Amino acid sequence: MKDSIQTLWDNSNALEKFYRKNKSEFRKEFGALYPEIKGQAQAEFWHERLAYDSDRISWGSRSEWKFVIIAALLAGVLAKFPTIFSLNEEFFYPRNLGFIAFPFVAAYFAWKNKLSVQSLALPFGIILVAALYINLLPENQESDTLILACIHLPLLLWGILGFVFSDVQITNLPKRLAYLNFNGDAVIMGAILLLAGLLMSGITVGLFGLIGLSIEKFYFEYIGVFGLAAAPLVATHLTQTNPQLVNKVPPIIAKIFSPLVLIMLVIYLGAIVYAGKDPYNDREFLMLFNMLLIGVMGLIFFSVAESAKDEKSGPGVWILISLSIVTILVNGVALSAIAFRISEWGITPNRLAVLGVNILMLIHLILVAKKLIQTSRKNEPLNQVGLTLVRYLPIYLLWTTLVVFLFPVIFGFE
Repeated sequence: MKDSIQTLWDNSNALEKFYRKNKSEFRKEFGALYPEIKGQAQAEFWHERLAYDSDRISWGSRSEWKFVIIAALLAGVLAKFPTIFSLNEEFFYPRNLGFIAFPFVAAYFAWKNKLSVQSLALPFGIILVAALYINLLPENQESDTLILACIHLPLLLWGILGFVFSDVQITNLPKRLAYLNFNGDAVIMGAILLLAGLLMSGITVGLFGLIGLSIEKFYFEYIGVFGLAAAPLVATHLTQTNPQLVNKVPPIIAKIFSPLVLIMLVIYLGAIVYAGKDPYNDREFLMLFNMLLIGVMGLIFFSVAESAKDEKSGPGVWILISLSIVTILVNGVALSAIAFRISEWGITPNRLAVLGVNILMLIHLILVAKKLIQTSRKNEPLNQVGLTLVRYLPIYLLWTTLVVFLFPVIFGFE
């Protein structure tokens, strides 16, 4: 698209037709091209025009909605497989929950970006293999490796979705960064749709109850399930056709919560010492400690991805640096506790999985913190920090692949 805009730049008539053909994609790619052509009369005209148009709501084309509706119906049918084929829900949902959302959203981007069938063979081949593999694992509710595989599989599918979002170009770092930004926008839009859906559901069930009709069971087993299955696709489509709807919210959230989490984390570390809590011998506390660590890591990465849009580093960078350093300390405590438990009681699938992800997070945090410090000292744009952030993401996916596919085999499906 960007190359097409440059090719048609001197042909106003053809450029206008190109814009009307796909407004949302044109707006996004023009935004990427604008810094290179800023100051030109025609560039300023299009910049003001797109800025004005962005205040309007765009619902997308009829063909886009047709695709979204069909994909949402298929996702809903997949979610109802236990009912349709009399499957055990405790067997089906833990293994297949990720397949109800990620492959269909990936199909949306593949269709919208007109990716070739050949380029999609790898990502969708992996999805198919993963679906067959996870459903062929022995049924054992006590199996640690099965639980680990079910927990890590959605992360693998999330990575495959990012690969498709990046036009199946593994080295396209700016697209990876855009994928993180898309995740923030989609989560916010999805949360809004979920709240609206809950409100509508409550009103609908209540109104039918007033006339003596109890529709709760039917409503939530069918309409509710299909609505939840459709939500990721609808949220994705709305964020792509109307990027202006929520793209101002993530930076606000990042700027508000980064300092608050930093203060909370420092106080919490002091409170741990005061309360005498011991992550070395208290397994439940160590699990909660790691969940806290993952949550803070997510906030750091989310904040860095949003800050990468800024032209210059500012005071917020020092908050991110401080938060990164404190999180490195937290990670160090968790890592030493896991190493202690392995040395005392040996290796288990859970301990090895947690050890691996903590080591990866520690390395990643150090790289991001180092780049943040270098950027702040030189007062450079933050986009390089964002690229450092996303460059490391495939390492997590490699580890996730090992946990999903190899851990059950290595540990004898126990």
